[in-house]
Amino acid sequence: MKPGHGEVLIAEGDVEIAEDEQRLIEEFRRQLDAGRWAAVPYADPEGRRQAQMVRSFEDIPRAADRVIFFPRAAGGS
Repeated sequence: MKPGHGEVLIAEGDVEIAEDEQRLIEEFRRQLDAGRWAAVPYADPEGRRQAQMVRSFEDIPRAADRVIFFPRAAGGS
C-alpha cells in the first residue's frame, strides 16, 4: 500500500485460519453488497500489471495477497 494514494486497508487475515477466513468472507460480501466491484491484481508473464475481476470469495486465488475494491462507474443505461 502507498500512503497518500487513496488506498485504505479494510481487513487482513490468513485464509488458513478459520476465524480469519470467516471475517474476510464477511467483509468481502459487505463490500460487494455496498455496490463495489472486486479485483485481484497480478503481473502477467511479460511483467505488465493486470487485474482479474472476482465475484465471489471462492474466485480469489489462494496465493493472492490482496483484493482491490472500487466503486462502480456512474451513468450509462
